[in-house]
Amino acid sequence: MLSQMTGFFTSAFYFAGTNWESILVAIALGLVFGAVWLAFYRPPLFKKPWLWAVVAVSAILTWTAIAFVQIPLQYWYALAVGHFWNEAEITRWIFLAGFVLVLLSGLVQEAAKLAPVLFYWWRSKQSFTPKFGLIVGAVSGAGFGVFEAIWVHNQIFAAGVSWPVVNNSIVGFWERIFAVAFHIAVSALAGYGLAKRKGWLFYLIAAFLHGVVNFSIILIEDNLLTQVQSELYLTVIAVVLTAIVLWLRWHKEKEIPVDNPPAFTPVSTPDIPPAVTPDVIPQAPVS
Repeated sequence: MLSQMTGFFTSAFYFAGTNWESILVAIALGLVFGAVWLAFYRPPLFKKPWLWAVVAVSAILTWTAIAFVQIPLQYWYALAVGHFWNEAEITRWIFLAGFVLVLLSGLVQEAAKLAPVLFYWWRSKQSFTPKFGLIVGAVSGAGFGVFEAIWVHNQIFAAGVSWPVVNNSIVGFWERIFAVAFHIAVSALAGYGLAKRKGWLFYLIAAFLHGVVNFSIILIEDNLLTQVQSELYLTVIAVVLTAIVLWLRWHKEKEIPVDNPPAFTPVSTPDIPPAVTPDVIPQAPVS
């Protein structure tokens, strides 16, 4: 299994037989897909240059987590299922067993993408508003989404860049467009929840949604979805989730940074005769 893990990890950095033209086209397409979707969130990438570090850390950390955490977990889970269930029972419970398998990918990848967001939240809790958490999450999701898209594109262009290759891979490109959108939106949702002090809840929601998207693999293997239908399945989830997250990003609720709270104005109260005034007036607890 170690060779499988290291082989997967290095596959993102080494493309045997692939020329530089193909690699550059793969990179350009991935960057375009990420830039188009990320533009809707308007992250301050140039006003806050450290956001580029979030992009890089998310890409490398998530890829590393897939290779050395997700792959072993899914392998051991498959072994456990095969040990406790026979083939007939696995077939009977294929949807449950399959969903747990793909849910592992969501748990691992969303945790890795949330890690750089969590680090910044820990360093700057006072100014980490929900909308800003959403933006940082979107940037983190874009980092891995683009990195993964480049990897997929390099697989497509392994035989070189040509019109027949492009024409035969339209479905693959379509999938990457909306996979990038999904990675951005689901990480943005997790970042929003983190800033709302509900990090665990939103992390689990993000992981669950990730598992729901990947569940199409099980449906394809069970001949319940065709490849084209699975891409439409991804498209619908990605578009709906993006619409919800963008509403959270742009709705008009005014946010007040925690480090700039509104000034407290004491409320005047009528004079109380000294005879009935207690020595200590209990104060309401400050929430």
